Amino acid sequence: MLMPPQVTFHGLEHSPELEAVVLDRVSWLEQFYQGIVSCRVLIEAPHRHRRDGRHFHLTIELTVPNSEPIVVSHAPSMHGPLKDTGAGEHLKASETDSVHRYARVAIHDAFDVARRRLQDFARRQRGAVKLHQTPAHGAVSVLMPDEGYGFIEADERQIYFNRASVLDTAFDELSIGKPVAFIEERGDKGPQASTVRVLGKHHYMSK
Repeated sequence: MLMPPQVTFHGLEHSPELEAVVLDRVSWLEQFYQGIVSCRVLIEAPHRHRRDGRHFHLTIELTVPNSEPIVVSHAPSMHGPLKDTGAGEHLKASETDSVHRYARVAIHDAFDVARRRLQDFARRQRGAVKLHQTPAHGAVSVLMPDEGYGFIEADERQIYFNRASVLDTAFDELSIGKPVAFIEERGDKGPQASTVRVLGKHHYMSK
């Protein structure tokens, strides 16, 4: 992820424990789509609560390349007897353990929704590439395996790619000079490659 995740609390005090849960879930999301640019999470405690526990509203906003942000707004059911409290009221210390328990469940549920939305986006993105773009060909010229990125030389140009760009989790199979096919896109810092596919040598030598 290019930008550090942002976690904001509203209606309850900042909790390092809950923030750590969120950051863990963000890392988990990147297993399903490594091209996430940024992630913002808002955890809100409602102005009303059940007598047997507190419920939360989570908003997750994911910035991904070449698309509108993916926004997940998750609120558990609020049916049942409710009791009004002040809008800005902070949680009492005696409630902390119960609050954290409910909040962790809400965080996991919201990120499960985000994961499904992200996978749907990735499938649509792959489908759009297959339908509307013709792959270019080149060879790996720079490879930084520890940092998870490299460059492809094509038509005397250097085109950036990263681990998430490589199909079939084949990044670790790459080496300098490896022929590849790819789709060129416009990135924030210049051209970049997506849907990088490893080719046999004869594909590139014949070009």
